[in-house]
Amino acid sequence: QVQLVESGGGLVQAGDSLSLSCAASGRTSDIHAWAWFRQAPGEGRTFVAGESRVDAKYINFQASIEDRFTVSGDNTKNILTMKMNSLKAEDTAVYYCAAREDAMVDRAPGLYEWWGQGTQVTVSS
Repeated sequence: QVQLVESGGGLVQAGDSLSLSCAASGRTSDIHAWAWFRQAPGEGRTFVAGESRVDAKYINFQASIEDRFTVSGDNTKNILTMKMNSLKAEDTAVYYCAAREDAMVDRAPGLYEWWGQGTQVTVSS
């Protein structure tokens, strides 16, 4: 079994930066891809960014955040970090870390076997 724990959320002003972390534990060798999703109030869970642990160079961003967010994974420490810059009010959401055994990063949340509990990010304008 794999456990994922997110941290780093909070309340910030528009234009600020924030860093989220996802710590994996348990059978971490089963994780071959991991990603961040977010869910705004009243909306579904949507893909933000992800990284394949097989080929760390492959990072797939959602078009609306590509220039502002960066993702990096530390396979030794089993931590996935997402740095968010120039935050906007529309970035307000609960951010979830997800992981899957398949090495392909995918935008579909249903393809991820393991999920964290989520961390709230609120951006005030």
